[in-house]
Parts: sequence; C-alpha cells; structure tokens
Amino acid sequence: MEGIVLYVVLGVVGLFALITLFMTLFTVDQQSVAVITRFGKFVRVSQPGLNVKTPWIEWVGGHVDLRVKQLPVEVETKTVDNVFVKVKVAVQYYVLPEKVYDAYYKLSNAKQQIESFVYDVVRAQVPKMKLDEVFEKKDDVANAVKTELAEAMDDFGYGILKAPVTDIDPDAKVKAAMNEINAAQRERVAANEKGEAEKILRVKQAEAEAQSKALQGKGIADQRKAIVEGLRDSVAQFQEAVQGATAQDVMNLVLLTQYFDTIKGLGETSRLNTILIPHSPGAMADLTAQIRDAFITAEQVKGGEAHNAAEKAVAAKEGQRK
Repeated sequence: MEGIVLYVVLGVVGLFALITLFMTLFTVDQQSVAVITRFGKFVRVSQPGLNVKTPWIEWVGGHVDLRVKQLPVEVETKTVDNVFVKVKVAVQYYVLPEKVYDAYYKLSNAKQQIESFVYDVVRAQVPKMKLDEVFEKKDDVANAVKTELAEAMDDFGYGILKAPVTDIDPDAKVKAAMNEINAAQRERVAANEKGEAEKILRVKQAEAEAQSKALQGKGIADQRKAIVEGLRDSVAQFQEAVQGATAQDVMNLVLLTQYFDTIKGLGETSRLNTILIPHSPGAMADLTAQIRDAFITAEQVKGGEAHNAAEKAVAAKEGQRK
C-alpha cells in the first residue's frame, strides 16, 4: 500500500514538473512579439524564438503583429465647386517595435482610430480644391494624410508607411458630364486635324494642277513650234519639187491633207466625244464645193492684190516722169 502511494505521489510530482516545464518555455513567431505580464501587470516584451518565463507567475498577455497592414478607408466629402466625391485611401500602418507597450495598451481598436484621423484630414483638404484639382493633386492629399497620421499615431505606438489615394469617385452624373466634355474636346481636336489635313491636300492638289498646266502649256507651245517648223520645211521642200508653187498652194494642200487624216482617225476610233459637221453622202458635195470656193476666193484675192500693186507701181512711175 505504501508503494502504491509512493507511485502516485511520484506521478503527481512528475506531472507537475512537466506542466511547469511547458509553462516555463514558450515560442514567439517571426515578425511578432509577446507581451509578458505578472499577475496582470506588464513585465516585458519577448522577441521571436524560444523564450523562458517564470511558471505559475508570469503569463503571455498577448501577441503583437509587427508586419505592415493595410486599411482601406472610403471618405465622402465635397469639393469647393460643390461636387460630392468618394475618396478612397489605403493606409499602410505597422506597430513600432520600440513602442509595443503603447500599441497594445493605449488603443483598444487601432483601425477605428486611424479611420477617424483619415476622415478628419481628407475632409479638411478636399473642400479646398476643385474637382479637377482633386484628381491632379491627389498625391498632396495622400501626403497630408500620411503626415497627420504619422504624428497622431506615433503616440499610440503605430507608424504610417504610406497613405496613397487609390480612387476618386465623383457622382455618376458628374462623371457623365466630364466624359461628354472630354468627348467634345476630342471631337474638336479631331475636326481641326481633319480640316488641316484637307487644307494641305487641297494646297498640294492646287500646286500639282498648276505644275501640270504649266507643263501642258509648255508642251502645247513646243508642239506648235514643231508644227510651224515642220510646215516651213514642207513649204520649202514642196516649192523645190514643184516649180511655180506658192506658199498658199502648199498650205491649202496641207490643210486638205490634215482634214482627211482627221476623218480617217475618227473612223478608226470609237471612243471619242466629238461634234462634227454633217458628213452624209449628200453633204460631201457641199463640203467639196466649200473647200473649192475657198481656194478660188484665195486666188482671186491674191490676183487682185497683185493687180492693185501693179497699178500703184505704174502710177508711181508716171508721177516721177511728170
């Protein structure tokens, strides 16, 4: 019986010692610390790794995470031009390792405290700006939030890494109006660019047309010069070949030849937009008569001019004799 009691006592002592050992040793995770209390009073802060505390007297009051956290805060406020906007701020905060006591004991809810300061700063900054300035100077708002929060939360053991403004959301009607203004501006720019392009195109077309007409005029002048030179050579050759032929005879022959060449060319080509005088079989006789009469009239005019010249010469000689 005494042996049984001894074993029981030894078992109780061993169990107590084992429990005491477990209560003496404890671990703390990386990027966190443990708050150690003695009978409810803060004693120290234990760092990550294996730690030792006095069993049955000291207890782990809690753990504090040292990693950076992000708290999204949405603030509805009004700009100086009376436009309501929702400003979204993402506050990145963390516990200062040297102020774990303040972070653990001074604030019961750090998130609510941070939200209150964000509301206060944003509603103090945005009402001083117009809507367009809010978009342009959102970094200024973010810096103001960070500065105010860093000063206020430092006393509570929290540091502020950044507080960027992630979104600015005006009223739906205001956004629609802004989109319409932007679209109108872009359409005006597009119209101006299109007008400039058409202007340049028309100027280039006018320049090209002017150069084309200049080249056409030069070509026509060269063509007429070549025709004149050819006719002159033809007259000279014809007069050498046919004795007694005059320049008028040669021109009449050339005219008739060109006329029949034209008729031949019209007959060989079907795609011409040309208005012609009548060329029916009955009209050919009239046409021949007209050409013949023209030649006869030219000869008569030429003969009359020669007769008048002779009379003037005779009259001049008689006058000299007198």
